[in-house]
Amino acid sequence: MTSPLHHPRLRILGIETSCDDTAAAVLHGKQILANIVSSQDAIHRPYGGVVPELASRHHLRNILPIVDQALKTAEMRLDQLDGIAVTNGPGLIGSLLVGVSVAKAIAVAADLPLIGVNHLEGHLLAVQLEHEVSFPFLCLLVSGGHTSLYLARGRGEYELLGATRDDAAGEAFDKGAKMLGLGYPGGRVIDQLACGGNPAAIRFPRAHVKAGQYDFSFSGLKTALRQFLYGQEVSLYRLEDIAASYQEAIVDMLVERTLHAARQLHIQRVVVSGGVSANSRLRFRFRAAGEEQGLEVYMPSLKLCTDNAAMIAFAGAWRLACGQRSAWDLGAFATLRL
Repeated sequence: MTSPLHHPRLRILGIETSCDDTAAAVLHGKQILANIVSSQDAIHRPYGGVVPELASRHHLRNILPIVDQALKTAEMRLDQLDGIAVTNGPGLIGSLLVGVSVAKAIAVAADLPLIGVNHLEGHLLAVQLEHEVSFPFLCLLVSGGHTSLYLARGRGEYELLGATRDDAAGEAFDKGAKMLGLGYPGGRVIDQLACGGNPAAIRFPRAHVKAGQYDFSFSGLKTALRQFLYGQEVSLYRLEDIAASYQEAIVDMLVERTLHAARQLHIQRVVVSGGVSANSRLRFRFRAAGEEQGLEVYMPSLKLCTDNAAMIAFAGAWRLACGQRSAWDLGAFATLRL
């Protein structure tokens, strides 16, 4: 068994702009001195989803004030830092370029080492800020743009076991909410509404992949919801019951695939991370399954589930401590394998 992720006591400024949240954080080792996030939900709500051009423009306006606020909250000057970590992919290319450009400029001006961080590694390691999770472990990384299952053997040693074949789970939540007329961001609204509903009221379909595979699929579920909403029976059900039943189908698929992989690979530790890991039903089901099957299940606190810069600073710190550096021509990438 590999030991937990022992972390260097470096002072790191983290910058995250992969989608629509502008974030900056300052870490000293595993201590979060500041973790500032500026949300753009109100800006994108009228469009029912993130508009890339608007996202990048608002990052341009927000990034420097957010970095300044993080440094002031941490009571830290640039000359006291040991390095800068920045998300350079995957994500919206325009948004990523804002963060990478600002990180480069600060690093050059302050003569600090720079490290580009994969956004997915940030999510995968975020739980280590609050829990000592030994390697190896399974990580279900589930968000608006990603639904993937990784085997983490050690630092920087990640094997992709399975991923969604179509939509991400967070996308399924948001599009389902749009069909239900619940607004944006839909996952949060469905979670709240489903608390007052019966998850067994409607049996929506669950996608099943071949035995031995760990992939996910949510497009059929979305189609089933649309067909149900156009049917005559829809008037017989409360909105709360529809939301709860739809949510239960998504949660069932996520839990079943992850536990299937844990059993086949004989892994005792499971990490659930990413924005969708904030879903209350998903957290409940994974905790219950962990207790029932004797698994150690770890999930970040809600503030570290969604996109944030603390996880980017944390993921970048050990790479900087190992002597890794990004060149000044560090690029931004809409797609980037972990």
